[in-house]
Amino acid sequence: MIGLVLAAGAGRRLRPYTDTLPKALVPVDGETTVLDLTLANFAEVGLTEVAIVVGYRKEAVYARQAALEEKYGLKLTLIDNDKAEEWNNAYSLWCAREVLGRGVILANGDTVHPISVEKTLLDARGKGQKIILALDTVKNLADEEMKVIVDPEKGVQRITKLMDPATATGEYIGVTLIEAEAGAELADALKVTFEKDPDLYYEDGYQELVNRGFKIDVAPIGDIKWVEIDNHDDLAKGREIACQY
Repeated sequence: MIGLVLAAGAGRRLRPYTDTLPKALVPVDGETTVLDLTLANFAEVGLTEVAIVVGYRKEAVYARQAALEEKYGLKLTLIDNDKAEEWNNAYSLWCAREVLGRGVILANGDTVHPISVEKTLLDARGKGQKIILALDTVKNLADEEMKVIVDPEKGVQRITKLMDPATATGEYIGVTLIEAEAGAELADALKVTFEKDPDLYYEDGYQELVNRGFKIDVAPIGDIKWVEIDNHDDLAKGREIACQY
């Protein structure tokens, strides 16, 4: 199993930081970035290889590749997303389809979260699950969150931002454990998803799997501090949280 980070997005709501950097390289604690935090988590749970999907301002990631490898003791492979500024992240994850077949812990490049999330996902393995989503069942939800409805026996039934928050079991935080045997079917579902609409999310690919009868499981992360950084308010929260790790 290896790490996988989606770091191709432009993050326009974070300008001027993202005028020259992808969102994953915006500092959240001194010079420490979201990408740094994620790589540190991966290294701490014993991963030795990480693939990073890059696109917008990818040259900034390439420029730091060697230093990041040395700092975290990881072998990094950069995967180019040629449509990063045109299409949404269903295509971005599909670009990493070859590494999905190795089994991955996937992390969005804009999610500040503690090492406990990766540990929770790894601890949840071993009961036949093929895909496990990290789920926040504590947070009060609103319209913007990626909401999930879970059946205790059948797993994820619905995953979308477009649902009444009151009906949701919790929020998907942007971190998933994907076992190797799920890689090919997930890649196919992602392809169907972005071919239907390039603006769809990779979570819509998860919904495609669910619609096919594929069971997707969840692992509640407990009452922890985390944030998805989309705008400057989120960045301020991320900086408050990151310095505590």
